[in-house]
Amino acid sequence: MSSGKINVSVENIFPLIKKFLYSDHEIFLRELVSNGTDATLKLKHLTSIGETNVEYGNPIIEIKIDKEGKKLHIIDQGIGMTFEEVEKYINQVAFSGAEEFLDKYKDSAKDSGIIGHFGLGFYSAFMVAEKVEIITKSYKDEPAAHWTCDGSPEFTLVQSDKTTRGSEIILHIADDSLEFLEERKIKDLLNKYNKFMPIPIKFGEKKETLPKPEDAPEDYKAEEIEVDNIINNPNPAWTKQPVDLTDEDYKEFYRELYPMQFEDPLFHIHLNVDYPFNLTGILYFPKMSSDMQIQKDKIQLYQNQVYVTDNVDGIVPEFLGMLKGVIDSPDIPLNVSRSYLQADGAVKKISNYITRKVADKLKALFTENREDFEKKWNDIKIVLEYGMLSEPKFYEKAVAFALYPTVDNAYFTIDELKENLKENQTDKNGKLVVLYASNKDTQHGYITAAKDKGYQVLLLDSPIISHLIQKLESDNENLTFVRVDGDSIEKLIEKEETKISKLSDTETEKLKTVLETIVPKPTYNVQLEALDSNASPFIITQPEFMRRMKEMSQSGGGGMFGMGNMPEMYNLVVNSNSELASTILSTEDKNAQEHLVKQALDLAKISQGLLKGEELTAFVKRSFELIK
Repeated sequence: MSSGKINVSVENIFPLIKKFLYSDHEIFLRELVSNGTDATLKLKHLTSIGETNVEYGNPIIEIKIDKEGKKLHIIDQGIGMTFEEVEKYINQVAFSGAEEFLDKYKDSAKDSGIIGHFGLGFYSAFMVAEKVEIITKSYKDEPAAHWTCDGSPEFTLVQSDKTTRGSEIILHIADDSLEFLEERKIKDLLNKYNKFMPIPIKFGEKKETLPKPEDAPEDYKAEEIEVDNIINNPNPAWTKQPVDLTDEDYKEFYRELYPMQFEDPLFHIHLNVDYPFNLTGILYFPKMSSDMQIQKDKIQLYQNQVYVTDNVDGIVPEFLGMLKGVIDSPDIPLNVSRSYLQADGAVKKISNYITRKVADKLKALFTENREDFEKKWNDIKIVLEYGMLSEPKFYEKAVAFALYPTVDNAYFTIDELKENLKENQTDKNGKLVVLYASNKDTQHGYITAAKDKGYQVLLLDSPIISHLIQKLESDNENLTFVRVDGDSIEKLIEKEETKISKLSDTETEKLKTVLETIVPKPTYNVQLEALDSNASPFIITQPEFMRRMKEMSQSGGGGMFGMGNMPEMYNLVVNSNSELASTILSTEDKNAQEHLVKQALDLAKISQGLLKGEELTAFVKRSFELIK
């Protein structure tokens, strides 16, 4: 027997580990299972290069609960440790055995999948345990060792009678951590952190029914046997080559990742690179809602199949944070507890690679099957439009496949759109005018009026479209976007013929004066225009610039433009050629005149969804009076 003091450079290291090193106590299980995986993979590597002639076999990691004894066991069949190695790797805090192993076998162990990095993972056990034991036997022909520590710098190390290769960690669970003796709790943790570990993990047993023999009698009763309950998938889809996977394989893996997700993804992107960094993974495009926040934190980050976090800010470009899937890279720098990313140049390189890979995949989908791509556009556009705004490199590539649909479901790229509008919609400065609607229902009347004049109208209805329009206009000097219910079309399109007003100049001025005394200021700016006689008498529009700036401030640009509290300002376009305009002008009864203007204004407000509250109540009451 030997005894002594653990070699630490900081006094009271265990309280520090328990309180400060790890952000969440539950990750002790991830660390200990990872250590067992390392030990097993080391043995696999040594046998593969002929360093040892021991039989590797089919090792597993087993987790056992002893609720009555308040103990939790983590057992592996890996490389094990000698007395000397226990002294070296356990009694010297922060001496990483995995790091030393990788350094020793750096040429042959590059792809061995060994996880260890800081040499502190084992000590996370003291976050939940008042005493920890290690019973370990090396693959070498040496006696087994039994190490015990109660959370102080004191330890004991004695010989053990263990005869099988590997290590058993026994945690004597502290009274404030008894939840970790509950089967459901351990199962949930293994499912969260170790679901895809590369070594099979056994937790509990399950019953399997033996197949019925061919010559079994009619009253044969099927026999049930207890079998190991392997709770993880050691060979997840992202660890395989894309050529070895079918579309159904990808969908099955998606359902494995998200068992409560009932819709299949639209498509997937398989990441697989080994230079200048190692990165594998699969990203899925699910159907998107218009709420960008709801979708976030669905991508899981792994290191060598060990779950780290679902907060991938920094490594995955922000706009792709709305996707789902897995990313696995040993080259992602983490803090000491493997809980979050550290700033590093490699992270930016990985982020740029993911951006490029996604853009290339989207371009291929667009080129290979445009019809199918168009069908999926509404379900993915929010991600792509956000990417075009936030990532210049993505924007450069996306110009070729980003689509702009019309209200009649025709789809154009920006270059196709410019070609299509070349002869039809040009303003007085020679710019192409792109008319668009943001809501087919509320802007139906405006859309119909524009289409009746032969104009093409796009349907651009994402919450960030105002920002994207601004970007498109700055990159295409000969292009201007105008919402169909914005500034009057007649003032914008060059080919529109000038209409002659039925009213004289004096009558026009008189009518404007009457209107301005009734229509509320400064919300509405009265404009008289000579339109077709069958056009709407009163039309509410909003100056394109003011409306767009307000939309941008509401969708997240308030800080950028300083317009978070912009006032509501509209144009009231009155058709001086309408019968209503003449009737208002000729009505001598001031009350009747005001009644007509208010009713017409309220009807125009309804078409824009602006009539609410008291104004709506008054309009309904006034309308019932009219039909009595």
